Amino acid sequence: MLKQRIITAAWLAPLVLAGLFGVDGGLFALFTAAIVLLGAWEWANLAGVLRTAQRAQLVAAMAVLMLIMWLTGAATAIWPLWIAAAGWCANLYWVIHYPAKGQQWQSTLRRLVMGLWVLVPCWVGFNVLRESGSIWLLFVLLLVWTADIGAYFVGRNWGKRKLAPNVSPGKSWEGVLGGLASTAILATCFALWLPLSMAGGITLVLITAIVTLTSVLGDLLESMLKRYRNIKDSSQLLPGHGGVLDRIDSLTAAIPLFALFYFEVLVQMLNQGQPL
Repeated sequence: MLKQRIITAAWLAPLVLAGLFGVDGGLFALFTAAIVLLGAWEWANLAGVLRTAQRAQLVAAMAVLMLIMWLTGAATAIWPLWIAAAGWCANLYWVIHYPAKGQQWQSTLRRLVMGLWVLVPCWVGFNVLRESGSIWLLFVLLLVWTADIGAYFVGRNWGKRKLAPNVSPGKSWEGVLGGLASTAILATCFALWLPLSMAGGITLVLITAIVTLTSVLGDLLESMLKRYRNIKDSSQLLPGHGGVLDRIDSLTAAIPLFALFYFEVLVQMLNQGQPL
């Protein structure tokens, strides 16, 4: 298993980095759309759509929707990000109250609709951050990876209080605090490197904390759906790593929320003449 994980990572990591930072514009949108559509294929399975033809039709419908959004300018607009923010509030409610409130989302149709506000705004967020330059896209990717590493290290060594035992028994509150501490250090280092003003640095640290917590929710949401479907991985598309959703679950929450903060806070501070 470890050998297979290493082999997959060896070809996957350069491909992903080249796609995220080596191209822009339409090619970048196409690359990230491909990732999201692979996630949509897996999401259809999580929603209970088992027939291959039906899943293909759903993915094709999402591809058409994304094409329309690109042609109309919605692929870089702010309103899909607000839809994501509202949707993740609902996701938080369901994760907290699982399994008691499961009847509110467990129908196949409702899980498919949930996938729309999880996956499509993630693609929009990617486009928004890439248009702003590579810096903020790089930052949010580092944020998610740093949060995962910090949470894993602290949780493994000191984790005692379960975060969401009905959803993901392995996660602990200590792990969450470890992730928050790690990303706070990352944000501080980033603020010093750019450099940002004192106000800009504090703002970035606060935004980072909120996005870090949201990235944890992204992980928990997929865990909840997999637990309900009684499956370990979203698919076997990435040998040794599970599925695409298993790799981007935290990003589906973090990317659109950070992009929304970028639109509504960071850009607004610049427009008002406040130096970041």
